[in-house]
Amino acid sequence: MRYTIIGQTVPAVECELNAGESMFTQSGGMIWQSQGIKMSTNARGGLGRSLGRMFTGESIFMANYTAEVAGAKIAFGSTVPGSVVPVNISQGDLICQKGSFLCAEQTVDLKAIFTKKFMSGLFGGEGFILQHLFGQGMAFLEVDGDMVERYLNPGEVLKVDTGNVVAFEPTVNYEVETVKGLGNIFLGGEGLFITRLTGPGKIILQTQNFNDFAGRILSMGVKR
Repeated sequence: MRYTIIGQTVPAVECELNAGESMFTQSGGMIWQSQGIKMSTNARGGLGRSLGRMFTGESIFMANYTAEVAGAKIAFGSTVPGSVVPVNISQGDLICQKGSFLCAEQTVDLKAIFTKKFMSGLFGGEGFILQHLFGQGMAFLEVDGDMVERYLNPGEVLKVDTGNVVAFEPTVNYEVETVKGLGNIFLGGEGLFITRLTGPGKIILQTQNFNDFAGRILSMGVKR
């Protein structure tokens, strides 16, 4: 499989497949394809994993696209302005926030996992179920705004607004803590909770929280 990232504002990834190669995506992720590609739909991983994906905000059923001829092309697009980020899962697993998965090769697997601490999931703002990407091959993540990649040393801490976390390696500890001070909580505009990431490991962040952006647009409409 060969791929090309196309576009800058609302980008897409176009994949050129050899005969027999296959990609999967959540429902509605495909935006165009050439002749010679066969589509099938299934509840990837069975009923249990399908229900887990539903709680992460993904579709229950996954669309699978298999090339029947060499050189067939298919493109998968992001839904909001931002970036499409390729990640080689063969080099290591990734834990992703809901909505960040775009598409992957069939040799990559995807399942929902619970956060280690109930409080983190209950108040984290993005749900208590994350996505675990593992296996072999390439996957593509959807990032709102621009991508920022950091590596945290052992014990190093980075505090991030929950909606700006895209993915992190399993070695990174993920938890949610309360913002200190009543003034900060009620007047700071950042909410009651913030995500605490502790190294070691790589983390991927996004510069835009689209949920916050959508909320601002909605509030402007209400004021009018």
